[in-house]
Amino acid sequence: MAAGPTTAEKRAPREPKGPSARPPGDSGGPGRLARLRGPRLLLAAAGVVALGAGAIWALYGSSWLRVEHVKTSGAQVLTPHEVESAAEVPMGSPLASVDTDAIEDRLLRKLPRIDSVDVVRSWPHGIALKVTERKPVLLVEKGGRFTEVDSGGVPFATVDKAPQGVPRLVMNVSGSPSLRRFDADRLLMEAVGVTGELPEKIGRDVRVVRLTSYDSLTLELSRGRTVFWGSGEGGAVKARVLTALMKAEPKAGHFDVSAPTAPAASRS
Repeated sequence: MAAGPTTAEKRAPREPKGPSARPPGDSGGPGRLARLRGPRLLLAAAGVVALGAGAIWALYGSSWLRVEHVKTSGAQVLTPHEVESAAEVPMGSPLASVDTDAIEDRLLRKLPRIDSVDVVRSWPHGIALKVTERKPVLLVEKGGRFTEVDSGGVPFATVDKAPQGVPRLVMNVSGSPSLRRFDADRLLMEAVGVTGELPEKIGRDVRVVRLTSYDSLTLELSRGRTVFWGSGEGGAVKARVLTALMKAEPKAGHFDVSAPTAPAASRS
């Protein structure tokens, strides 16, 4: 009968068997993993730094990504040459370093005809200028020249020849009591507001907007017709009433919508 293991043999640790057994002297554990990962992390960090340095050099130090041309779109009265001269884009500079806000500020300051402009980097070598010009809705004549006024009441350009299809504003308010309450700029805005309320078909026929006081605005249309508008208040309602009145009285020469609830039309 074979004797069983002694007490000492039971307490003795068993040696690991199989592939998991560590060679003598190998402690394993986190320390070994840290020794393996350290060089890899250093190499990865060095690669990131190298890539970053290369990208910075490509953007700012190389000759690859520099401004070589400027393209203008949206200009109608202004020429691309006028826009690009005012923009003063730094040709040959790194595209990434171009101050697009400064270009925008220069254009708006030098060319009041420009209402807004988008300055866009066009990689790899260009700058794009997307221009929106102001549109004249009224002309103020003085000394044989014409100042263009946009829908915001902003006088933005003076030209020798009146643009086609834009009505003239004739203001004669020097003796009007309206000036005690409203300055000339406010009265100008009243006239501008009327042009914005008119239906397109009627608006094309307006030749002169005549203003003598805040509540006395008259439109002179083609074929000798006139419209007494009154004040600029209730413009949308007046425009609808005028449209209906013109359809009902196509041969009338004078229309009065100053009181839109009681409009009138006559042939004289």
